Amino acid sequence: MMVRSGNPVLRPGTLIFAVLSLLLGAGGTGWPQSAPPALGLREQGPQTTPPPSTSVPSSPPAREENPGLINEMGKLFDKLPSILPPIKSPSETMNDLSRLATPSAMVSGRMACPASSNGAPDCKQAADQLCQSKGYKEGKSLNADSAEKCSAKVLIPGRQRKPDDCRTDTFVTSALCQN
Repeated sequence: MMVRSGNPVLRPGTLIFAVLSLLLGAGGTGWPQSAPPALGLREQGPQTTPPPSTSVPSSPPAREENPGLINEMGKLFDKLPSILPPIKSPSETMNDLSRLATPSAMVSGRMACPASSNGAPDCKQAADQLCQSKGYKEGKSLNADSAEKCSAKVLIPGRQRKPDDCRTDTFVTSALCQN
């Protein structure tokens, strides 16, 4: 008889074998991570017991260093509080939320971004101007648009286009305004 993977008798047998192998494999004891098992005989010297102390109990013995995965994860959790940011008190959290919840409004319009000292468009200034035109104090740019503006020289037939014939203008089209 030929055994095929589609045989319905084979499926439960395979399933039972997989479950039993997982149970038996996971239930056994494993080797310690710190040292491999020693083969052969060991010498056993005289065993002495420490005298019982009647004074103040000492601190518990230090943990034995075990270079396994669980030990390394424990070290990570010991370092975790220094990595995370400090937890804020409820009053600090409320102050942060109230600062974020200042009255604001989204306005739309079209205000050109002037060029800053390094040549890039300064859209913060344009957002402030757009908000001031609507009666607010300051603003933050939410959406911007760019357009290429060219001189009439580029329309002359047969003329070669030069780098200074066109420029790109940036406009703030919507801003979040605050009083």
